Amino acid sequence: MMSRGHTPPLSIAPMMDRTNRHYRFVMRQITRKTLLYTEMITTGAILFGDQEQHLGFDPEEHPLALQLGGDDPKALAECAKIAEGRGYDEINLNVGCPSDRVQKGSFGACLMRTPHVVAAAVQAMRAAVSVPVTVKHRIGVDELDAYDDMARFVGIVAEAGADRFSIHARKAWLQGLSPKQNRNIPPLRYDDVYRLKHQFSHLPIEINGGILTLDDAADHLQHVDAVMIGRAAVDTPWIFADADRRIFDVPAQSPSREEVIAAVADYAGRWRGRPRHKPHHITRHLLTLFAGQPGTRAWKRTLTEGAHVGAHTILRQGLAAVARVNGVSPQCP
Repeated sequence: MMSRGHTPPLSIAPMMDRTNRHYRFVMRQITRKTLLYTEMITTGAILFGDQEQHLGFDPEEHPLALQLGGDDPKALAECAKIAEGRGYDEINLNVGCPSDRVQKGSFGACLMRTPHVVAAAVQAMRAAVSVPVTVKHRIGVDELDAYDDMARFVGIVAEAGADRFSIHARKAWLQGLSPKQNRNIPPLRYDDVYRLKHQFSHLPIEINGGILTLDDAADHLQHVDAVMIGRAAVDTPWIFADADRRIFDVPAQSPSREEVIAAVADYAGRWRGRPRHKPHHITRHLLTLFAGQPGTRAWKRTLTEGAHVGAHTILRQGLAAVARVNGVSPQCP
């Protein structure tokens, strides 16, 4: 369990339909120290839905943060308490998602318009749990995109006791752009995040948006306390293989891809036969494991065409396909 005041220097951003428990298990085989996040989970889903489905995780996933979506302080505090009881290391409030569905629920990025609502939510959650309570937000929304608008938001929420601010260094347009476009079209404004850290030097500040490599992360860490990587963690997950040594200064040897695949194959065996579970629910998170390497196309084709086959079998076949491309003997899990 993380203590308040502890800021991991590197994390993988919460991403819908991506950072579920299977993805997180895969990434934990690649990096042992990087902070992982759930997908955003709404308070309603937790309070009225299947809690094990939404909140279940493998013990190997620690350190692990739950990202909550909601705007009601009482409901958020109740969900935070449930999550702490289940062993989560951090509770994060989503104030950055610009999707129409999230806006209709009056949470996500639109909450930047009402910093006192966010402050009340943070205060309620912080009173309910002993783990860190953090906020992920944007530079701004719509016309509220000046630096002073963001500084005012952070100042008000900081007074409520937020333990860290994770800032996507782009504004969000609540109308006219899709969530995907909001990740690419508004320009990145890293300097505003650096300026915020300078102004609020006592606050842990994390930067997010357009960060593709550990070299990028190391550069940002000269200005802020932490770096959050999003899409690159899905498109090129192997960049994290050296994260423990480079970012966390842990003298650990990087794993091999074969070791990761073997661990995931064993994990998949534990899921075999569970209701509504299919092998590709796990193997899809390995599709980009060989991104940029000879054999990546053969690997992806094998996993995709064999999605109905048992995970252990298809992973062995995939490794064999990569080996053929590289003219070496396969190291099967």
